[in-house]
Order: sequence, then C-alpha cells, then structure tokens
Amino acid sequence: MTDTVLMASVEEWSGKDRADENFPVGSFLIRPDLRAHVHAFYNFARNADDIADSPTLDAEDKITRLDIMEDVLLGRTDERSPSAQSPSAQSPSALALRASLAATRVSSRHATDLLIAFRQDATKNRYATWDELLDYCRHSAMPVGRHVLDLHGESEQTYAPSDALCASLQVLNHLQDCQKDFLQLNRSYLPVDLLSHFGGTVEDVTASRESVALIGVFNQLLDQVEALNLSAAHLPRRVRDRRLRLETAVIVGLAKRLTKRLRHGDPVASRVKLTRTDAVFSLLAAIRYLP
Repeated sequence: MTDTVLMASVEEWSGKDRADENFPVGSFLIRPDLRAHVHAFYNFARNADDIADSPTLDAEDKITRLDIMEDVLLGRTDERSPSAQSPSAQSPSALALRASLAATRVSSRHATDLLIAFRQDATKNRYATWDELLDYCRHSAMPVGRHVLDLHGESEQTYAPSDALCASLQVLNHLQDCQKDFLQLNRSYLPVDLLSHFGGTVEDVTASRESVALIGVFNQLLDQVEALNLSAAHLPRRVRDRRLRLETAVIVGLAKRLTKRLRHGDPVASRVKLTRTDAVFSLLAAIRYLP
C-alpha cells in the first residue's frame, strides 16, 4: 500500500464548484429536501474528478486515492486500512455520500460507475472512435443523471433521454476544454479516426486558432451531439416531479445553446461558454413544461 493511504485526506479539491458547471446542480428548482443529497453526490464526483485530473499526481497514486474513496463509500475502510485514521479523514465527500445513500436508499452503483471513468482517466489519454468516447460517457456522465432521477423516485423510462443529455453535456465539455486537457494532461477526447479523416492530429489544439481539420472534427462531433440533444428533449415530459421536470428542461435548453455556441465559436482560440442570457432564455423556454 502506498503512502497516500496515510495522508489526512486523499481528496485534492481544484477549487471548482457547482457554479463552474454548464448546468445547474441542485439549484433552487430542486425540491428543498433533496438538494443536500444532490450536492453530496456532486461533491463526491467533483473530488474524484479532481483527483483524476490532477497534473501532479501519477496514475498509480490517482487510482489508489480513487480506490480509497470507493472503500469509504461502501464501508470497506476498516477492512482496507486498519490504521487509526477515520474514514472521514480519508475521504469526507465519500463519507457524506454514504450517509446520503443510506438516508435515501439510492443505489451506490451510480457513484461507483463514476469511479470507473475516473480510473480510466488516470491511464487512458486517447479515444479511437466516437463509439469509444460514448462508452466512456456511460461511466463518466450518465450515472449523474440516473442518480438524480432515482433520488426523485422517477421511472427507468427516464434513463434513455437522461443518458443522451448527460452524454451531450460531457462531449460539449470535452470540446470546450480540448486545449487545456491536452496541454495540462496530455489527454484528448477527440476521436483519433476523425482527426485522421480530416487530416489533423491531437497537437492541432495547441495552435492559436482552430485548423481546417479541427473544424471538420468539431462539426462532426457537434452533429452527434445534436442527435443526442434530440433524444434528450423527451426527458422533461417523462419526469413526474414538477420541479425536476423544470430543471431538466432548463438543462436541455442549455445543452442546445452551448451546442450552437460551439458550432459558431472557436474553442482553441478561447473557451466557448454559456452566458447569463443563455440561462435566462433556457429558463423561460422551460416554463412550458410546468403543467
């Protein structure tokens, strides 16, 4: 066992929080009695993601820390680490989520599925095809939506459009951060076969502006995202909880707006992001789902 187990905490918070996301996380639209549980899941995911994305930790250290988070979450800490350290010292966010899951009786599978993706991030830096990238999204993004739906007691009929929405948001984020991911982590989510098809390489993202090849890759990926957005549009109507229906409708609107901004922007030249206007118009458009 490495020395990281003996640290006060395996978590390394990057400073990012819910306000840095492209979509609302446990906003005022969510039922007040469930907001803390949404935040508990987000905090767990945020801390695990920060470990996976750390530019200073090596792959082995990252995986060790993520394994400890899972041990704390599932109550295996005493078996794994007989030291005097308490579980809360090892991973406060995992302990908080464990308490949340016990209170709500939501499965821990969504959280452990996320850890599969974060372990993958520690060792995998390239994706060969769109299908391979989408498979990554099945662990990195889709569990987030499924957890929120289960927390609200929604039917599994909501899973498919939620999966599409979460995958859309994940790929959009990959496009937003394509340059940063490569420069800081030598990681690229741009499918290698698409780059080859358009005559580009992953190094193209280090330029001051997008190349002709990258424009082709981005447009192809955005075509896939628009198809996901079409599937995601069915989500609000399938959600029974009125407040969650409104929140999902807002997020669907934000995904569409960010897709459009990336279509007309250049994520290599500067980070393409949503504006306050996008949030306002997405909220107004979502009101039609209230009845």
